[in-house]
Amino acid sequence: MAKSAKKEIVQEIREYLFTLQDREYRDFQSKLFPTVEKDSVIGVRTPELRKYAKQWVKKSSVREFLDDLPHQYFDENQLHAFIISEIKDYETCLRELQHFLPYVDNWATCDQMSPKIFKKHRPELLAEIERWIASDQTYTVRFGIGMLLQHFLEDDFDPRFLEMVSQIQSDEYYIKMMVAWYFATALAKQWDMTVPYIEEQRLEVWTHNKTIQKAVESYRITKEQKAYLRGYKVKA
Repeated sequence: MAKSAKKEIVQEIREYLFTLQDREYRDFQSKLFPTVEKDSVIGVRTPELRKYAKQWVKKSSVREFLDDLPHQYFDENQLHAFIISEIKDYETCLRELQHFLPYVDNWATCDQMSPKIFKKHRPELLAEIERWIASDQTYTVRFGIGMLLQHFLEDDFDPRFLEMVSQIQSDEYYIKMMVAWYFATALAKQWDMTVPYIEEQRLEVWTHNKTIQKAVESYRITKEQKAYLRGYKVKA
C-alpha cells in the first residue's frame, strides 16, 4: 500500500478515536499510568476500544495501522493490543505480538492484551513464555508472567513454573509487582505448592511482603490462610 494510503488509514483511526474522547475519563485515566505522558492519552473507554478492535481485525488494511509503530497515543496502543487479542490464527497472532511487545510502555496495555487463541495452544505458548520472561524489556517480562498466571495455574500447572517466576531478578517495579501478583494468585489456586515460597522466604523481601498483602486482600484466600500468611511478613 502506498505511503499516503497508509497515512490515511492511521489518520482515519486516530480521528475516530478522538470522536470517542471522554475528557473526564482521560484526566482520571492518565493518573493511573506514570510511564505515559498525559498528552498522549485521548481518553477512550475500554469497551469502545474493544468494539472498534473487532471491526478492524477483519480488515486487510489493518496491517497499515499495526505497522505504524511507535504509536503516538496511548489509546492507539490499547487498540493495537485489543486487535492482537482478537486474531484467530495462532501463528499470525504470535507474529503480531512479537512485533508489538517492544513498543509496549505501560502496565495497562501489557495486562489487557490477552489473545483468545492462546487457550488452544498452551504447549506452544509455554516455550514463548520462557523466552519472554528471559527478556531485558520490562513489559515483555511482565507479559510473560501474566500469560503464565492466566494459562498455567490450573489444569496445566506444574510446580516448576513457580520456580521460573521466583528466579526472575529485576529492580523494575512493574516486574516485581507482577511477580507478587503471580504468587498471590498461585496461593489462591495452588496453595500447597506455593506456600513454601512464603514460609522459606524464597522471594526478595519487597516482593515477599507484597505477595502477602495481595493474597490477604483476595477473596479467594480463606480467613485461616490470611492469618497464617500475616505471620510471615518480613520487616524491611
